[in-house]
Amino acid sequence: MKEIVIILAEIVNQIHDILVDTFGLTMSDKELHFWVIGVIGMATFFVVYFFFKLLENMRWSTTIFSFIYTFTIMIVIVFTIELQQAITNRGNMEFADAVMGLWGFIVMFFIYAVIALIIYLFVKFYKNRRR
Repeated sequence: MKEIVIILAEIVNQIHDILVDTFGLTMSDKELHFWVIGVIGMATFFVVYFFFKLLENMRWSTTIFSFIYTFTIMIVIVFTIELQQAITNRGNMEFADAVMGLWGFIVMFFIYAVIALIIYLFVKFYKNRRR
């Protein structure tokens, strides 16, 4: 995990150097963060907006949106825990731990989805049978 953070930091540093060398930008870190994060944020917004517009017409859209939002929060929580372990030296900071934590959520959500589907089908079958 520590190696991944170092690699990501190196990638960010390379991008910073490319921006400075290519465009001759002489911005402070705050100004650079303003523009880079602003552009990344807007690009992400448009991709997410398009994806969510496609999803909103689906039958289970609220469940899908809830899963996506919860999964996003779980990613933040998992990596926060891993970073906390690295800072405090309590536990090992490993990418595999983060992946297993997210798999735990996915498996438990899948179990929930199967149970909810069984209940839904049972209720639907029971209502159709009463008619």
